Amino acid sequence: MKSLLFTFRRCPFAIRARLAIKVSGVEVGQQEVSLRAKPKEMLECSPKGTVPVLKFADGSVLEQSLDIMQWALSIHDPEHWLDPDQAVMAEVMSLIKQNDESFKPALDLYKYAVRFPEHSEAYYREQAEPFLAGLDARLSKNGYLLSGRYTLADMAIFPFVRQFSNVNPDWFYASRYHHLIAWLDRLTGSELFQNIMQKEAD
Repeated sequence: MKSLLFTFRRCPFAIRARLAIKVSGVEVGQQEVSLRAKPKEMLECSPKGTVPVLKFADGSVLEQSLDIMQWALSIHDPEHWLDPDQAVMAEVMSLIKQNDESFKPALDLYKYAVRFPEHSEAYYREQAEPFLAGLDARLSKNGYLLSGRYTLADMAIFPFVRQFSNVNPDWFYASRYHHLIAWLDRLTGSELFQNIMQKEAD
């Protein structure tokens, strides 16, 4: 019995986990989850009820997307997303933490602005923009977030920028974030991303 990943195709946390699993080549089964009818097996091993969840054959569980990414890449990291330089990895993790703890909540308000009528969609978008501007500045140097190649930071963050861009694509693609746009288009157009976004056959 191989490990099983409970996932949801469009969830950025699940996307980042699937990216790392795919690039690592580790064999993991996948079960697409209906967020309105979460499977009993997933809830039994992870009562938090959010994806991704990775259940191992021995019954142990990883419930956080970054833990799943690092687990897969610790087995095989052919594209060197994990950097051996501890200082670089500290910066990687700091940037991902900003994404997860500051940008993601702002993104949720922007995406679901109709549920939060206290402010306009434009207001919520402005709260998210400082993070985007910082990414764009980093990308202006050499097209990557931290070095001359993709690292865990690029792969863990771009699914959230993709979700942001999908809220109002016209605004996003007319914005001043030209380096960010080029980076996002390059990643979403990659064979790796296209592969992990395919719907499973029935």
